[in-house]
Amino acid sequence: MITMKDIIREGHPTLETKAKPVEFPLNDETKATLKAMREFLINSQNPETREKYELREGVGLAAPQINIQKRMLAIHTYDEKYETFHDYLMVNPKIISHSSMETYMPGGEGCLSIDRVVEGLVPRYKKVTVKTHLYDVKTDTLKETTLRLRNFPAIVFQHELDHLDGILFPSKIKESLPEAQPIEFKNIENESEEENL
Repeated sequence: MITMKDIIREGHPTLETKAKPVEFPLNDETKATLKAMREFLINSQNPETREKYELREGVGLAAPQINIQKRMLAIHTYDEKYETFHDYLMVNPKIISHSSMETYMPGGEGCLSIDRVVEGLVPRYKKVTVKTHLYDVKTDTLKETTLRLRNFPAIVFQHELDHLDGILFPSKIKESLPEAQPIEFKNIENESEEENL
């Protein structure tokens, strides 16, 4: 089980290094890592489990954040309208096209690998088309897929993809983004505009 002790923090060289492509077929160790990454996000979103293991809530996790230099990431989140759930284990993902329109998190971004509060806005593409291999935990299969993500799930993906390229979000911060449209979250109880990605 992954806990906060397994997540490396800013200043660690792995977070500043471009991750290497994952080789196919996936070996058992890689599959186990992907499953553990998804399990961490599920545990972090469960209030009881989060408190028991002192986890920070997260919606995305990249392999470099647990000191594994492989191009794979996990996303486990609703969209900003709380209508569609996005549950992905991506292997060797890449953006093949994106919108010209940009967006951003109004309250700024957060990161499991950064313990301090970092103010400022991070420009992200509003829509991205992603080519990736998706690993299915239930069927133990890997399938090449093209995904179209928009708004909040697109932001989460771009944040995690940056981790695969050795980039942390503070390096992308702007004071203002007059040409970009902020994400508008549906108002629900206990909703936070800052998410740990």
